[in-house]
Amino acid sequence: MEFTLEATSKKARAGIIKTAHSTIKTPVFMPVGTLGSIKALDMDDVLHLLGAEIILANTYHMYLRPGDKTVEKMGKLHKFTTYPKSFLTDSGGFQAFSLSDISKPKENGIEFRSHIDGSKHFFTPKGVIDIQHNLGSDIMMILDDLVALPATQERIKLSIERTTTWAKESIEYFRSKQKDGIGVEQNIFAIIQGGTDKTFRTKSATELCALDYDGFAIGGLSVGELNNEMYDTVEHTVQYMPEDKPRYLMGVGTPEDLIENIERGIDMFDCVMPTRNARNGTLFTSFGKINIKGAKFKEDEAPIDPECQCLTCKRYTRAYLNHLFRSREITYFRLATLHNLHYYLNLMREVREAILENRFAEYKQEFYRKRS
Repeated sequence: MEFTLEATSKKARAGIIKTAHSTIKTPVFMPVGTLGSIKALDMDDVLHLLGAEIILANTYHMYLRPGDKTVEKMGKLHKFTTYPKSFLTDSGGFQAFSLSDISKPKENGIEFRSHIDGSKHFFTPKGVIDIQHNLGSDIMMILDDLVALPATQERIKLSIERTTTWAKESIEYFRSKQKDGIGVEQNIFAIIQGGTDKTFRTKSATELCALDYDGFAIGGLSVGELNNEMYDTVEHTVQYMPEDKPRYLMGVGTPEDLIENIERGIDMFDCVMPTRNARNGTLFTSFGKINIKGAKFKEDEAPIDPECQCLTCKRYTRAYLNHLFRSREITYFRLATLHNLHYYLNLMREVREAILENRFAEYKQEFYRKRS
């Protein structure tokens, strides 16, 4: 993987990530395709209507179904899904957090029961890398110990100590496999933890960024803390992250979250928000959010967003989307998902252009003005 930092506008960064499968312009938002599929869309939509250069698939879910070995036999993620661009796969650490009633972190890994059939499984740092070798992702995430906030100091301390231990084991194993010819076109990111405690974040970032990783992520945010706590934590943490490697903020977030964290130096984002909200009737626009199921849209002839150039906005009215949603027509889910993801990806394109022209501050001001 190659990462080139092209321009900055104060702390906001515009760069290029080159993997074996695509060239990714940053800042970038990665649509979430948990099971190797973005809900309601096919890969033609993703490639030709959205122009996404990278999407995210979920290691935990792909391991359980259809199974990582099945994916490997079918040509790994790129051939199996027919998506030829880049994949990032997460490690399963977030699932241990989100499915905490059926999982239990231990000293050497995470024990969990399948949410599908209740079968018992155990993820280790090395095992998670083996799974992601089988999946063939361009960027893999290491196993980390994520905790919900608020949490005790003792639990956060254990989290960062365990995450660092696992990170050292992971990078040594990953590089040894590359020497054996396995995963030579794959890349690996570490995940900084520490809650909103700046001392813990400093310790975690310093220890992890000293290791031979291709990029670094900030994890453990957007898990119950206030927005200003998230922003302060990111601003504090990025100063310990290398300038010459990608910075990824995991699981974030709203358009406002993206703007605020780009301002603080983040390059990569992912979140289920645009797709999940689309299915629930919430659509993102240049002037804020709308809920398309509202009665006021029943005879509204305007597009979702007059400024948007997505297929949905160019062809269909709010009235039609309102009708489809209320009728629970399957077509609604595709059109709404296309719009929300187009909004997010186009937002990143506009931000990138503003950074390249050193006018990010002005762009941010206009972004909020439209919402006021």
